[in-house]
Amino acid sequence: MVKNAIAVMTSGGDSPGMNAAARAVVRTALFEGIKVYGIYNGYKGMLADDIRELNSRSVSDMIQRGGTFLGTARCKEFKTEEGRQKGLENLRKHDIEGLVIIGGDGSLTGGSLLSRMGMPIVGLPGTIDNDVWGTDYTIGADTAANTAVDAINKLRDTASAHRRIIIVEVMGHTSGWLAVTAAIAGGAEYVIVPEVKYDLDDMCNEIVESYKGGRRYCIIVVAEGACSAIGLGKQVAEKTGIDTRVSILGHIQRGGSPTVEDRIKASMLGERAALAIISGASNVVFGFDEGRVVAINLFDAVNNKKTLDPELVRLASVLR
Repeated sequence: MVKNAIAVMTSGGDSPGMNAAARAVVRTALFEGIKVYGIYNGYKGMLADDIRELNSRSVSDMIQRGGTFLGTARCKEFKTEEGRQKGLENLRKHDIEGLVIIGGDGSLTGGSLLSRMGMPIVGLPGTIDNDVWGTDYTIGADTAANTAVDAINKLRDTASAHRRIIIVEVMGHTSGWLAVTAAIAGGAEYVIVPEVKYDLDDMCNEIVESYKGGRRYCIIVVAEGACSAIGLGKQVAEKTGIDTRVSILGHIQRGGSPTVEDRIKASMLGERAALAIISGASNVVFGFDEGRVVAINLFDAVNNKKTLDPELVRLASVLR
């Protein structure tokens, strides 16, 4: 049971809704009469002792903001035992008795290492890739998907005007969730993801036949980890003879005001995380399963790989 203080940090790639989650952690802790500290700039800030006490005003005017007011940064030193020991000492210097970490697989893995050293850890899945094992939802994924769909909607307009093929590259080094979701919701004709093999010749032949039948455009969504969108664009243009353009969305997918879903779910997870760490819980990640908050073992979450739902892949193929 925490008697003095807890801390909250964001780590890894930023995602819309991190601020909402951190805000909920802070205000829940204060409601329970517990001090709460913010660790600025992730593990790098932990090692630099960039740790500041927060109050309710610290997180006002934050729920609608993208990014993370706490900041995030890479930290090679934390990967060493000496670095982690330094971070632990800094936490204890502020009488911090538990830490809430908001981030993806790498960030949660760092938390599991701190936990083994005696610091109670509760994790929240914050990544636009929606690739944390054990949860249907990760903070920021819904906003990123909406950003991608908005781009697809606009690209379709210009593709139709010029009868072009447009290849849209979205984020996802190892996970195709964002690409498949955006492809289905955006009405794309094809989606290419790291988890599923594709036949370039078959795809190009189908596109040529569809254009002969009167199609005015074709949208292909590609996850960045599946192949080079620029290289694919050159191949598709050569094989089809159709004007082909490539649009790489890049980091625009990480920014922007979070959607209602990301604000509400991030807030729910933040409250649950704060209550859990205050009660003395550790080694747990909170996520969602069929709309309900669930607890996932931290070590299971970081040591298992979430697979892409085959039903989404099937649906994308059926609806193209």
